[in-house]
This record gives sequence, C-alpha cells and structure tokens, in this order.
Amino acid sequence: MTKYQIRGGNALHGTIQISGAKNAAVAIIPAALLVDGVCRIENIPQISDVTLILKILEELGARVRTIDRTTVEVDCSRVLNHQIPLEMGQKIRASYYLVGALMGRFGWAEVPMPGGCNLGDRPIDQHIKGFAAMGGKVEVRNGYICGEVPNHSRMTGGQVYLDIVSVGATMNIMLGAALADGMTVIENAAKEPHIVDLANFLNSMGANIMGAGTDVIKIRGVERLQGGTYSIIPDQIEAGTYMTAVAAAGGEVLIKNVIPKHLDCITVKLLEMGVTVEEQDDAVLVRRTGPLTRTKIKTMPYPGFPTDMQSQMGAIMSIAEGTSVITEGIWDNRFRYADELRKMGANIQVDGKVAIIEGVETLSGAEVRACDLRAGAAMVVAGLAAHGTTFITDIDHIQRGYENLVEKLSAVGADISIVEEPDDSKPTTKIS
Repeated sequence: MTKYQIRGGNALHGTIQISGAKNAAVAIIPAALLVDGVCRIENIPQISDVTLILKILEELGARVRTIDRTTVEVDCSRVLNHQIPLEMGQKIRASYYLVGALMGRFGWAEVPMPGGCNLGDRPIDQHIKGFAAMGGKVEVRNGYICGEVPNHSRMTGGQVYLDIVSVGATMNIMLGAALADGMTVIENAAKEPHIVDLANFLNSMGANIMGAGTDVIKIRGVERLQGGTYSIIPDQIEAGTYMTAVAAAGGEVLIKNVIPKHLDCITVKLLEMGVTVEEQDDAVLVRRTGPLTRTKIKTMPYPGFPTDMQSQMGAIMSIAEGTSVITEGIWDNRFRYADELRKMGANIQVDGKVAIIEGVETLSGAEVRACDLRAGAAMVVAGLAAHGTTFITDIDHIQRGYENLVEKLSAVGADISIVEEPDDSKPTTKIS
C-alpha cells in the first residue's frame, strides 16, 4: 500500500510554483476534438486526471505528442470513433465534457456516466436540457450518456436557462454550441475562472463566444475551428491549498504563478483567521506567525467561496481558537473528511450541510484516508499541523488533482514522503 507519511511541526519557508488548473485542463483537452488542426496546449498539470483524458483522446484516434512536461500537441483531425471505453470514462468526473465536444463535432456521442470523487449525486439534467435546446436528444442507457442530433448533423443555436448554476452544464453547452448553426444563449451561467479559460481557448481557435465570466454567455457558431497555441490558467484550488498549508504549519511562503484576483474569496477568509497575505503581480506571499482565530464560510458558486476549498479550511479551523462554522452550499456529501480529522483529535460535528468546529490546541498524528481529492488535501494540511506522524492512505485521489505535491512541500521544509507498506511489514521510504 502506498501512503503519504508526514511528520508534522515544521514551519514552511520558501517558494512554491503553482501548476495549470485541473478544472480548466479537463475541459480544454476534450475541446480539442472540435478543432480542425493541431492544438498546442501549454501549462498542463501533470496529474492523473489529465493523463487519463489524453489517453481517452488517443483511444478515439487523436494524435497526442508530448513536447515537454507541461506542453502537448493534440491533433483530432482523424478522430472517427465516438464511443468512450467504459473502463476509462467512468474513472473521471470530467468525462461528460466529451459529450458536448463529440456532439458538437459529429452529431452523436456515447460517453460513460461520470466517475471521480463521490460527492453525492451528479445529475446531468441541465446538460440534457441544454443539448435539447440545440436540437440534440440525450438519454442514459446502460451506464452511458448517449447523445444524438438527427441525421448526425450540426447542432442548432438555442436559448438555455439553467435552473441551477452549474459549472459542468455551462461548459458542456459551450462545447456543443461552438460549431452549431446560429446563436446559443446560456442564461444563469456559471462564472468560474475555468469557464472563462475554456471560452478563451475556443476563441483563440476561432470560436465566437461572448460574456464568459458573466451570467449570460452568447455563442455564435462558426463553420470550423483551426489549430493554435494556448496556455492554461494557474490552478486556483492548488494555490489555495498551499495557502492553507502555510496557515496550518506556520512560516512564510511565496506562492508563484497565480492570478491573485481568483484567490480573493480564499484570501479574505485567511485574513480573518490571522494569516497575512500580500498580493503581488502574479504571486501571493503567505505568512502565519501567531494563532489562528475562528471564522465562518459558506460555499457558493464563483465569486463565492469555492466548495473545492472547504475541506482544507476545515483542517485549519480545527486548530483555530473558538468555534468555526462551515455551510456547504454545493454538494451533499462533502464532509466525509470529518471522521478522519476526528482521528487526529479534531472536535468537529456535522449536521447535514453544516459543520461546527471547536478549535483544539493541537492535532495528533494518526493513520487517515483520503476520502476524495480535496478531503485528501485536507488530510495533508492537517498532517503538517499535527504533532507526531500522520499516514494518509488512498493517495490516488490526491494525485488526481495535485502535481508533485510531495516535492513541492518538501522544498519548503515539510517532512513528507511517499512510503510503501507491504503486508506485515513496516513502512519503508520510497520518495522523500
């Protein structure tokens, strides 16, 4: 069994470079299916979700060429297959973006229902509503999302009002509409940075998308998209996770390659807790020398506090003075990490979508598991603050969304390593 081993108590000092945004990459890479030519995509994060989605494109017939560790060239001009293998597609939440891309280009698609982290139901009703407005018929059969346009023709522009603000549906409809005949309008659209990034990617390839980042997005379909070069934005959630790591362990770290505006909602809460955050052009300097104090957060669509950061905040709230409160406004099943924090001595009570956390003086090292991607990140943050040694299992969840986490934290003074624990034997260090 592969685990993370963390000996807590070391303050962090130095510099961390943030990678490309996971949530942008897993939509932009499928968007290459719409392009008639070679896409050169830069600042790609080296994470397992990205590796998997590139393999899916290759399975469909795309040519993928690695230029360097953060750059690939993708040529989808020869793609003929429209069905994603079940064993590949069901491993990743972002598989549903392939529906919009394939229907937008070919007029039909068969894609496994999304997998990834178990955060509760992942309804696709808003996706289906959007495709229906553009002339497509979508239904779920035998574990597949099956979409089809009559005669496998182009989709047509339509008016879509999303009943709930949905990042996935907003991006999927954008993908389907890029090559559609006519104008598509998405109302009550999500406004996250990675939605703007997807629109910028498509526009750089010749699409005509207006209003991304607002609640009304207009997409005028074009005849074709041509190849080009595009660089993915920095990862807001990776940056926020390392900001909470500094808050947990103490010290001072310069977090580089960020867009500070994207971090405002996180920065405000850390300032409330007594953490110093100084914004620079493309970096934030994070410092914590004194005690943490309580705060309250409620997760909301952007520009509200991101649901992908609430578990990391929960970890540092567990050692903050006073009583903190988290209200989860997005997912039904986002507090599974609470049981793992309790193993480390945290005082956290969960009632439905609300968690009440009474800060304790210290956490203690324990063996815990990564229940999902962000819960795993929270265990890392807690382990950095804890007295003693923490072992984290199921780290494949964490590796889905964090590039070189061990190396990045080790470089700023954390005592973290990957260990292998064979049956009936003690852990032995593999990477430090």
